[in-house]
Amino acid sequence: MDYVVRSANLPRPGQTIIASDVARLPGGKGANQAVAAARLGARVSLFAALGEDEAGRWLRCVLVEQGVALDRLRSSPRPTGTAFIIVDDAGENEIVVSPGANGDLSVQDDRFDDFDVVLAQLEVSARVVDDVARRTSRLVLNVAPALAVDPETLGRCAVVIANENEAELLEVATIDHLVISLGERGARHLCRGREVARASAPHVSVVDAVGAGDAFCGAYAIRYAEGASAQDALDFAVTAGSLATQARGAQGSLATREEVEECLARR
Repeated sequence: MDYVVRSANLPRPGQTIIASDVARLPGGKGANQAVAAARLGARVSLFAALGEDEAGRWLRCVLVEQGVALDRLRSSPRPTGTAFIIVDDAGENEIVVSPGANGDLSVQDDRFDDFDVVLAQLEVSARVVDDVARRTSRLVLNVAPALAVDPETLGRCAVVIANENEAELLEVATIDHLVISLGERGARHLCRGREVARASAPHVSVVDAVGAGDAFCGAYAIRYAEGASAQDALDFAVTAGSLATQARGAQGSLATREEVEECLARR
């Protein structure tokens, strides 16, 4: 669940600012990435936990409407996880996350080796991520929020995705496949510190960058599952991420596959 407020500028430490409006929107990195992949045509199942509260019930309905399967979704007595987001007039944002129900998520007898790709992020516990990494060789891990991750867990990942801030916490030269998103400057794919692919971003008018990273991750995971080259996967992901900045909200702005491919064809 996302609570989004808008202001002319992002606050400095200790500063109080006035927001122009506030909105409650469907969100959460896992849910956003699942919806992004589904919008692009993939069959998606979400492994996560939602509270038994009104927010959890609403999000279940939203996910079903977006074509995400809930067969692996868990219920928790804890409140549904929440993100508090400030967006400025330039579309930049600051985010604080309370994991809530996702803090109760655990891997039990779940299997992950029957998926073409498993996309994970760090709004679930490090223990869950490591358990999943031990059960599939096709884990794409988005290291967001920016937290330290056990190098052994990273070593089990097929691909690690980070933005520039998140990449500063990583030993870049030790990671087999690291994709670094650069915002409006595109993205890079590194193999143990050596660049093997780079993609530029299409020029778009940015309205709201919230969810752009999740769109990027969902799109990259699809092309990875399809066996695309590093360059093709990067081009597709950068385009999907850029298109997601043109409307407000993390999920309402996500592009379809047709829209991404049309944008790629024009470049």
